[in-house]
Amino acid sequence: MTETVIHVQGLVKDHLSNFLRKRFRALDGLNLTVRKGETYGLLGPNGAGKTTTQKLLLGLLKPTGGTVQVLGYQPGDTRALARIGFLPENPYFYAYLTAYEFLDFFGRLFNLCAAKRKERIAELLKLVSLTEARDRPVRKFSKGMMQRLGVAQALLNDPDLIFLDEPNTGLDPIGRRDIRNIMLALKEQGKTIFFNSHMLPDVRDICDRVGVLHRGKLVGEGEVEAICTSGNYQDLEDYFMDLINTAEEEYRKTGGITPYHIEREGVR
Repeated sequence: MTETVIHVQGLVKDHLSNFLRKRFRALDGLNLTVRKGETYGLLGPNGAGKTTTQKLLLGLLKPTGGTVQVLGYQPGDTRALARIGFLPENPYFYAYLTAYEFLDFFGRLFNLCAAKRKERIAELLKLVSLTEARDRPVRKFSKGMMQRLGVAQALLNDPDLIFLDEPNTGLDPIGRRDIRNIMLALKEQGKTIFFNSHMLPDVRDICDRVGVLHRGKLVGEGEVEAICTSGNYQDLEDYFMDLINTAEEEYRKTGGITPYHIEREGVR
C-alpha cells in the first residue's frame, strides 16, 4: 500500500479582512491526500486559497477547523520540518551574501557539518546551473537565477517532501525550462512534490495529479494522464476552465456576492 505523505480532512481557514474587519473564508472544508513519490499540482485562480493551503500544511498558519497530517505529524512539527523543503512564491534573499555563502548559512541551520555542507552545496549549484555564479553576490542575480538558488536552498536537507509556491512566476522561457527540468529530476529521485502554479503546460509535463481550487473549495481532482488524453496541455486548460466556470455559476446561484471576474483575475 502506497504511503500517504499529506492527509487533509475538512480543512477550514477563516481570515479577518482589513476592510470593515469582517471574517471571510479562505478555505472551506478541503479534503486532500498526496501519496509518497507523487507530484501534485494545486491549481486555481488568484485568491482561490492555494498559498493559504501550503502555509497551513507547513504550520505557518493555524487552521480554523479540520485536521492535517504531513509525513505523519502535525503541521510545524520539527520532525516533519527536518524532512521538508520549501520555496515560497516571494522568497527573501540576503543580497550581500554570495550564492555559496547563502547556501552555507542555510546548511548551518540544518546542522550540516562543514564537509557535508561543502559537498551538498557543490551538488546543488551544479543541479541548478549556478556553479559559475557561486561567488557572485545575490543582489546581482537575475529573477531566474534567484529562483534556481531558491530551489537549491529548498533541497539542502535532501528533503522527502518539497513544497513549491509558484516556482515559475516571473521567469522567461529559459528559466521556466530550467525549473521544469529540476522538478523532473526530483521526480526521478522519488521525491514527493506539492506545488502551486498557473503554468498549465508545466503542470501537464510534471504532475501526476492535479486539484482545482475555487473560492477555497476543491472543485475537481484527477490524474493528469486521464485529463490530457490527447497529450496536450490544452486538455488541462479546458478541464480547469470548465470546473471554474461551473463552480462560479453555482456560487452565484446560491447567493454569492462580490462577482468574481475570471478574465480580470488573469485566468484567461
